[in-house]
Amino acid sequence: MSDNSKQRFSLSIFFMLSGFCFATWASRIPTIKTIFDLNEAELSNVLLMLPISSLAGLPLSGWLVAKFDSRKPLVVSFIFLNLALAGIGLSNSMLALIVSVFVFSFFMRILNIAMNTQSISVQKNYAKKIIGSFHGLWSTGGLIGVLFSTFMVKMDVSLSQHLLIAGILSMVAGLASYPFLIKSDRSAHGNKFQLGKPDRQIVLLGIMVFFAAVCEGGIFDWSGVYFKEVVKEELFTLGYLIFMVFMALSRFFSDTLIERLGMKRMYLISASFITLGIMSLILFPYFWPSIIALSITGLGVAAIFPMTYMLAGTSKKYSAGMAISIVTTYSIVGMLVGPPLIGYIAHALNLKIAFVIFLISGLMLVPVSRLFFKNQPEEA
Repeated sequence: MSDNSKQRFSLSIFFMLSGFCFATWASRIPTIKTIFDLNEAELSNVLLMLPISSLAGLPLSGWLVAKFDSRKPLVVSFIFLNLALAGIGLSNSMLALIVSVFVFSFFMRILNIAMNTQSISVQKNYAKKIIGSFHGLWSTGGLIGVLFSTFMVKMDVSLSQHLLIAGILSMVAGLASYPFLIKSDRSAHGNKFQLGKPDRQIVLLGIMVFFAAVCEGGIFDWSGVYFKEVVKEELFTLGYLIFMVFMALSRFFSDTLIERLGMKRMYLISASFITLGIMSLILFPYFWPSIIALSITGLGVAAIFPMTYMLAGTSKKYSAGMAISIVTTYSIVGMLVGPPLIGYIAHALNLKIAFVIFLISGLMLVPVSRLFFKNQPEEA
């Protein structure tokens, strides 16, 4: 196997494990809600720790990818991520749970920025686009995580045992892959955030990823609760599972679709699918219509993050790592606003009405993407 292939394979493992860990946590949110007897507003307070800690981790992650090769912060954050995942399961008080969730999200943010910085470096060694496949593997890892969680729920395995097993398995696989990650990828320029007039390209990419984060992050956090309390499905992980399946499948084809259709059209197609999927989910909250609706939504959400990070990596003002770090700030604000807002609206009104937030976010991708591509080359 060539060095390029080893680097791509190793990074693929980390993308997959990152998705696995996140899905493991997200799919057990309804269990945590039950164990701690939380209402929607109280659960939102716990979920609020995710974007707050991610935002806290951004300055550190930006400094780390500027100061070191991306593989170093990648492996350190990966280790602490898995320790925090096990800690969530072992929490026996609200304080312990909040601290564990905070640490989990803090290091997840550093890991994601380091992985995406690596992906830009690996992409340079390939003529065809491959970044979408990394995100496809993240979704595949998420799919495996949901399947594993579904099995654990079905077998009545305790939350603490489930998350401990998941953390150990992930840690072993990641540390075995670490030696083959790409080395010496620190950029010599563009590593400092520059004050003054904002970079219009980066701002618009950030706004698009903000709306994508509201949709994707919100569905991660609330689809299980929606299936349990609105659709009345006992196996509540099923909705999240089907969303992950179709998002993963779409991401493996996204590179080819982008080559054929261009990113401008892909953003519009993505927005259309999100809108159709969420509208169907709200209007027809029954088993099969909800399964189909989440399938369509998964197809719509899939390509947005890979495309946006790919475009951020072409920034003339910033290095790939710094550009991704800046754009990621917007996604974290989306996570800060989206999932907790869904909970507060659901508590005040109901969960179906709260899901209108996802509908609005999907629609907003249309005007923002048009603004971005207005002065871009046609081939984009």
